[in-house]
Amino acid sequence: MAPLHLSGFISFLFVLLPLLGNAVPVKRQAAITALSSTQIASFRPFSHFASVAYCQPAQTLAWSCGANCDANPNFKPTASGGDGSSVQFWYVGFDPDLQTVIVAHQGTDPDKIQADLTDIDVPKRTLNSTLFPGVDSSIEVHDGFADEHEKTASSVLAAVQKTIQDHGVNKVTVVGHSLGAALALLDSVFLPLQIPNATFATIGYGMPRVGNQAFADYVDAHVTLTRVNNQEDLVPIVPGRFLGYVHASGEKHIQDDLSWLDCPGQDNTDSRCSTGDVSNILEGDINNHDGPYDGVMMGTAAC
Repeated sequence: MAPLHLSGFISFLFVLLPLLGNAVPVKRQAAITALSSTQIASFRPFSHFASVAYCQPAQTLAWSCGANCDANPNFKPTASGGDGSSVQFWYVGFDPDLQTVIVAHQGTDPDKIQADLTDIDVPKRTLNSTLFPGVDSSIEVHDGFADEHEKTASSVLAAVQKTIQDHGVNKVTVVGHSLGAALALLDSVFLPLQIPNATFATIGYGMPRVGNQAFADYVDAHVTLTRVNNQEDLVPIVPGRFLGYVHASGEKHIQDDLSWLDCPGQDNTDSRCSTGDVSNILEGDINNHDGPYDGVMMGTAAC
């Protein structure tokens, strides 16, 4: 896709804004509630796992990457791959303390994903029927995310199957930040179709919108998803809803005072939730994208 200069995108966005209020239906949402300190702390091991995904495969296979690896000291890596450029880093392994297989995907540079996702030409496509058998053709996802997912799907699947067999567990947790969160969400649809006897949960940090309304509805029906968004991070509000993209439910929104709120529903427009708090990219802050997520920072600097 051809990049669109930010100034051009902003002009385009404000031309559409008067029309968009009526284009997106407002749904009654359940109450917004605060998470306790114990609930917030329960995410920290997975935040560290998501941050480790930015590290080189040699580091993850040796489980030697500094504070993030040290935070989950008993983790047993199974496989890792990618080159961090044409193929995002990924790794799979088992955590005996949490009794779960971990699948983690690398994110991308905040400025790069911002440029990619604020392009007004953000095409969607149906899912690969071999990887996603039986998924309805009405379900469409971001073309670039689907392409990136296909590069590692078979390797990740083989590693998850081996880890389940080696450790005798059937619980799998998929994590990622930024682009890695989008890949984690696609994995959370893909993997249960291939391993139906396992249970899956997905935790994504700073996740962009991945697909259309039918995709969001499918995720709500079939995926245990948590989306953690930090303050005024603008990545979670792109691609725009006016392009037909919709977030699935499951948001936890970190406030400016670092408290966490549970924001029920798809794209909750309450001002305490990401979609309502950051109504357009001018109100967002890309510096919030890498964290902190309860003290954990994402990105290559953490390696």
